[in-house]
Amino acid sequence: MLIFFDSCTIRVFLIRNLNLRTMKKLLFALSVVFAATAINAQTTIEKGPKISFSKEVHDYGNIKYDGEPSCSFEFTNTGDEPLIISNAKGSCGCTVPEWPKEPIAPGAKGTIKVKYDTKRSGPINKSVTISSNAVNEAEKVIRIKGEVGPAPESGVPVNNSGAPTNN
Repeated sequence: MLIFFDSCTIRVFLIRNLNLRTMKKLLFALSVVFAATAINAQTTIEKGPKISFSKEVHDYGNIKYDGEPSCSFEFTNTGDEPLIISNAKGSCGCTVPEWPKEPIAPGAKGTIKVKYDTKRSGPINKSVTISSNAVNEAEKVIRIKGEVGPAPESGVPVNNSGAPTNN
């Protein structure tokens, strides 16, 4: 013998058989399970290495053509496990980072040095992407910005008259 129930029949059954007290208990139990899951998710993120920079942008301001092209970004491992920086990559070939290859102990500091080719006149707006095992930011982007002044006059005479003519 087959018995078919439609959604209306099930609703009527639930309304008649579940009183208000039972529904409150069920809702409370589901809330406790949800809260426990949320708390557990937060505690698992807290463990591991964490990277924290003292600055994320270096502003050269106005820099002379072929001027001092390097700056440093200091960071701290604020986590509870060693921090390993696996890679640091500039957004183009004119931006070259150097980073520590050895693990950074919890609480220890490290430095990422960035060199920029200042033999290019004009605005600077470049980035360096850092890849690490940090649980808070596995990929972190730091930036350099500024303005490189014009190239100096070379002192070599320039022929502005065009190609020579045979007279």
